[in-house]
Amino acid sequence: MQKEFISQSALETISIGEKIGKLLNKGDVVLLEADLAGGKTTITKGIGKGVGVSKNINSPTFTIVKSYMGKCPFYHLDLYRLDGVNNDFDLEEYFNEESICVVEWPHQVDEVLPSSYLKITLSKIGDNERKIIISSSDDHYAKIVEELK
Repeated sequence: MQKEFISQSALETISIGEKIGKLLNKGDVVLLEADLAGGKTTITKGIGKGVGVSKNINSPTFTIVKSYMGKCPFYHLDLYRLDGVNNDFDLEEYFNEESICVVEWPHQVDEVLPSSYLKITLSKIGDNERKIIISSSDDHYAKIVEELK
């Protein structure tokens, strides 16, 4: 199942992310696909807000992982810089039943990703406009997509 949204601004992208975050539970994994400056961190800010993170979320490009606390541990991974070192960081530990994990550039580590996830693909339409496609890998995430309005 998938749904498509058009966001006219960063604030609208954050709002869509927040709606997604409110539907997530412990153990959920969100994969983000977009070009550079495509809106991945912007939608992650909203997802974090939806799961109760009060701190400002920014890109972990140079640290790879940032952790926050909301209704449960919330991990934001940016794997852009991991090309060629896929398994050196024990990334599997972030995909667990006690946390929510958002992954930017997930294709860098296909072999360690869980088989069950929510995928968000962002495409630039204009300077501030984004097409956002939210798709599910299984029935669990299909229910989340179905609840999005």
